[in-house]
Amino acid sequence: MQFGIFSVGDVTPDPTTGRTPTERERIKAMVAIALKAEEVGLDVFATGEHHNPPFVPSSPTTMLGYIAARTERLLLSTSTTLITTNDPVKIAEDYAMLQHLADGRVDLMMGRGNTGPVYPWFGQDIRQGINLAIENYALLHRLWREDVVDWEGRFRTPLQGFTSTPRPLDGVPPFVWHGSIRSPEIAEQAAYYGDGFFHNNIFWPADHTKRMVELYRSRYAHYGHGSPEQAIVGLGGQVFMRKNSQDAVREFRPYFDVAPVYGHGPSLEEFTAQTPLTVGSPQQVIEKTLSFRDYAGDYQRQLFLMDHAGLPLKTVLEQLDLLGEEVVPVLRKEFAKNRPAGVPEAPTHASLLGAARKGADADREGART
Repeated sequence: MQFGIFSVGDVTPDPTTGRTPTERERIKAMVAIALKAEEVGLDVFATGEHHNPPFVPSSPTTMLGYIAARTERLLLSTSTTLITTNDPVKIAEDYAMLQHLADGRVDLMMGRGNTGPVYPWFGQDIRQGINLAIENYALLHRLWREDVVDWEGRFRTPLQGFTSTPRPLDGVPPFVWHGSIRSPEIAEQAAYYGDGFFHNNIFWPADHTKRMVELYRSRYAHYGHGSPEQAIVGLGGQVFMRKNSQDAVREFRPYFDVAPVYGHGPSLEEFTAQTPLTVGSPQQVIEKTLSFRDYAGDYQRQLFLMDHAGLPLKTVLEQLDLLGEEVVPVLRKEFAKNRPAGVPEAPTHASLLGAARKGADADREGART
């Protein structure tokens, strides 16, 4: 199982000081957080993609390429790549380039984003969001798997004899997660292709997450990719920790109360009771995260949102120390207990390459017989 962090890259004033970081400071902070993630033993760093204030990560591959050059084992991902407003040809080429530069330490999460105005900025219609996600990914999927592509669809100019470059590393495309909070069509899409399904799992109650994950698992089996238990699932989560739970609540409350994503609504206590947000001690984070398995089953990836709501970099790095030293080692051990043998590990470039070679060997053996 993989553990890591994801960032939306928001530039938010610190409510305790009134200071807003500059865009440069926030970008550099995201890099520092990624480097810290590797230092404390986490597996994944994922960045969002936004094209509007107050967010800074408009070019995920630029940031991830820079981080790749400064890390050795950290898996680099997105949260999310906008499959609706990006040209699938550009996605194919940008992420294949990143895959080569990072020696395969790359996967990505497809999503529609949460900012409506981005659609017309890139010449698209938000009312076509689901259709764009379906058609654009169908093309991207082919671009990574076919050397020469002829294509005609509704939303972009036709392609004739087109080859995207560079080709995927070792002929193996980056693994794709399809991220969604509320759209069953996206869970269906992930199942159809046998890709991963990532449920953000930060705003919604457990019963909603359970329904979405179960839909994906059942449709994954329907399309013949394996049993429901073999489907590839990822979850998000939000945490804030201190050694003493009362200290965590006291310190985080002013950030929660005015945070753009959930401030001015339910109280901190109501929100933590109804959603996966955990504010407390490391042990409380461990217990609540382990409870995700009760409704999502045995899954492959757990990402935490930690650098949001105006929290200063120093505080976020302290959180990562606690996560790496006191939380994730326990979670690794506990999630491994009683994990059925048939549940696959999280995909990596090495595992995907091994499966591709095994399949090729089986095809050659079949041809001989």
